[in-house]
Amino acid sequence: MNLSVPLHGSRVCATPAETQAFGRLLGAAAQPGDVIVLDGPLGAGKTTLTQGIAAGMGVSGRVTSPTFVLARQHQSQVGGPCGPSLIHVDLYRLLDGATSADLLGELDALDLDTELDRAVVVAEWGGGVVDHLAQRYLLVTLERETPPGSASIDDVFDADARVITWRTVDAAD
Repeated sequence: MNLSVPLHGSRVCATPAETQAFGRLLGAAAQPGDVIVLDGPLGAGKTTLTQGIAAGMGVSGRVTSPTFVLARQHQSQVGGPCGPSLIHVDLYRLLDGATSADLLGELDALDLDTELDRAVVVAEWGGGVVDHLAQRYLLVTLERETPPGSASIDDVFDADARVITWRTVDAAD
């Protein structure tokens, strides 16, 4: 990550468009070899944020959740064939009942580390798994913000506002 994005921070994004705009900032700062781990509950906006990251990187292809295919690669449309591609990983489907050894085996089968020097990896539900790919990674947590006067969990689930926090993590720590 280049220095245009602070190593840690927090922001409220009131709409999906604001979440994507923040993702564009992250994408514009991303460099080949970066690993971004996205954490948060279902519906928190992880794929929405990834769509923004993809736009900021200038990669091609419609960005949707790769839940059932595990990973999708989107090629760069900027910087020629040497521009970094985006590898979007979603490990949610693998989490149910899997041991960490199972998850690491599945991740190894994707061969992400062979592409890492030419790509940016964004991993949904990747905490504790994808972070072994890099000595340093960006951990981004998305949480639904409880709107004032919300009476039920349904009110919260339907709310667009998200609190996004991020921090750089050193695997050595």
